[in-house]
Amino acid sequence: MVNVISYMATMLELELRKLKNDRMELYTRAIQPMLWLVLYGTVISRIRAIPTGGIPYIDYITPAIIIQSSTFISIFYGLTLVWERESGILKKLITTPLPRYSIVIGRSFASGIRSLFQILIITIIALLLGVKFYNVFYFITASLIIFFVSSGFASLSVVIASFMKTRERFMGIGQAITMPLFFASNGLYPIELMPSILKYIASANPLTYIIDICRRLMITGNMDSVVGDVLAILIFNITMYFLASIRFKKIIE
Repeated sequence: MVNVISYMATMLELELRKLKNDRMELYTRAIQPMLWLVLYGTVISRIRAIPTGGIPYIDYITPAIIIQSSTFISIFYGLTLVWERESGILKKLITTPLPRYSIVIGRSFASGIRSLFQILIITIIALLLGVKFYNVFYFITASLIIFFVSSGFASLSVVIASFMKTRERFMGIGQAITMPLFFASNGLYPIELMPSILKYIASANPLTYIIDICRRLMITGNMDSVVGDVLAILIFNITMYFLASIRFKKIIE
């Protein structure tokens, strides 16, 4: 157990060192969420066509934009594994005596480090646009949830990487998953506005529950029905850890 925790800590440290040596990726990845908030958010706020329960629209979408950004980073984290497979690093890694699940979870949590930096950058932009967060404690709690969920989506990327033999194929699948996941959630509009079939899809979408609990923690402070959100997040993450642990060996075959 000590070795497992030590390995996970090493993965987190490695990710921090990567970011310390190359911060450009953090800045470039912040451009898209910045555009969502500055352009889309401010324009739709003026139209006032989407009911948000009395919350300013830009406040309403800020948690969703943060989660969208961190999710995208996590889903494309599998690209790193594809590259490591091609360079032979994964073969060396899998010969270590560590349990496979510890390698998967350790690598998955490492992606959460990048999500924390995204939260920081987007929050600064949101504050400049006048977004009002509920309180610091709830905000930190939401950030930890996003960090945790990022590891679930990174595990999903491990599963995808196990089926994709090239980085180009992985990129195609990643693009095909990320935007539909976001649009079929409660990120930009309430589920009640969706057609019936989309409501069912949104109900099965893990992003819906992640956005809901983070919106409550960051913006409204209303903690009703968060138990269902927490359960959905736990089921999603545990399922992804399990599937990624099973498929991890397939990546190097």
